[in-house]
Amino acid sequence: MQKNPFTDHPATVGETYGEHLVHASGFGFALLWGGIVCLLHAIFPFMFEKTGSKIITGLHDRMVTNRVAAKNRTRAGVHAAPDHQDARAVTAHPIPF
Repeated sequence: MQKNPFTDHPATVGETYGEHLVHASGFGFALLWGGIVCLLHAIFPFMFEKTGSKIITGLHDRMVTNRVAAKNRTRAGVHAAPDHQDARAVTAHPIPF
């Protein structure tokens, strides 16, 4: 059987292609926002003092949560799409003004 590069990796993390597109894009935009606030903080040290760190910590927590949930579903033999309600808790990007 021929492998499908658009679905093979998403399946390893318990997602469809569309779900993976949404979640990976969310990570990408959060990383872009984190980069912007870090650059602004470099120029204006009084701005975004903890925002970049919070974004990175939140993304890490989301990734670990998703990875553990996918691993648990695989062990249990469940192939249903994951529930990402809890993993999406870190979406706010506080702006201190």
